[in-house]
Amino acid sequence: MRGESGMEWPVFLGIETSCDETGCGIVSGEGEVLAGVVASQVAEHERFGGVVPEIASRAHAEAIVGVIDRSLAKAGMEPGDIGVVAVTAGPGLIGPLLTGIAAAEGFAGALGIPLIPVNHLHAHVYGTGVAGGVEPPYTGLVISGGHTAFYRWEEGQEAPQLLGTTVDDAAGEAFDKVAKILGLGYPGGPAVEKAAAHGDAWAVKFPRPGVKMEGLRMSFSGLKTAVLYHVREMGREPDAVEKADIAASFQRAVAEALALKSARALEETGHRTFVAGGGVAANGAVREALAGACRETGVRIVLPEAGMAGDNGVMVAQMGRFMYNKGLWISPAGAGIKPYAGGEERMQRGRRR
Repeated sequence: MRGESGMEWPVFLGIETSCDETGCGIVSGEGEVLAGVVASQVAEHERFGGVVPEIASRAHAEAIVGVIDRSLAKAGMEPGDIGVVAVTAGPGLIGPLLTGIAAAEGFAGALGIPLIPVNHLHAHVYGTGVAGGVEPPYTGLVISGGHTAFYRWEEGQEAPQLLGTTVDDAAGEAFDKVAKILGLGYPGGPAVEKAAAHGDAWAVKFPRPGVKMEGLRMSFSGLKTAVLYHVREMGREPDAVEKADIAASFQRAVAEALALKSARALEETGHRTFVAGGGVAANGAVREALAGACRETGVRIVLPEAGMAGDNGVMVAQMGRFMYNKGLWISPAGAGIKPYAGGEERMQRGRRR
């Protein structure tokens, strides 16, 4: 594909296997989404009430070839049409990450094309921004199952700067644990939101997580514990109405805390654009609270489209495109990408072209 200058840009294929969703996305050199396929593992993990790493690894291994094939077919392409492969290197579960990396190294190695390791938290922010028609500078927020983190992304930077993150449970983990406490099922986020739709969000006064913490640090463990103690103090199993009220009140506490911290982040960065990504960004109450905080200060907000909030290959392909244009990639011959579980949300930069 050629840009306006006549220069030919490669087509990017992105592979995402950081947790329990096998994703593949294909985007043009100009960022047009050509295909996106995600295979969910909800059925495999539902009976355990959470993700089992060994089961996730096996499910990725079984699904990855088919997901890539379906993506190529959807884009009307052959493997040889792909010019660059991007793959999530972390943060995530090591087994699932290794599965995706092995597939990416095999694909890139067979074709002799560049391979790019991607931080999927950065991809959540950048991919959502591209879909919303914005590029850095902006303030970013990732709210997913295992991560709640704020970023400053300035124009010209190779990667965003981490401003603050949760010191314990992430927002998504809190949703999962509260859903388990209330017996609402798995995955917790959609289950809590469904119950909350029939409840009174002001019925129970729960603490807003991390609001009193300095800077942009957050903590959702205390809120989860507050829900547990509230249920225990009832001395019996809550009925359907009470569960709905508890779910709605919990959800409000999370949404308000995220909105308040987001306002603090924007005050710190001075940006006029705010981008939020990750699975929890699909929650209606959270979206409304974030939009309200931005509206009050005249800041433009960009949120993921329906079905694109969770982990997916399109965002990885878009992040790979960004890194490729910065000259950051690894040749397939000397790939050796090392997956990373967490810690500092770092990026493996690879070798410059």
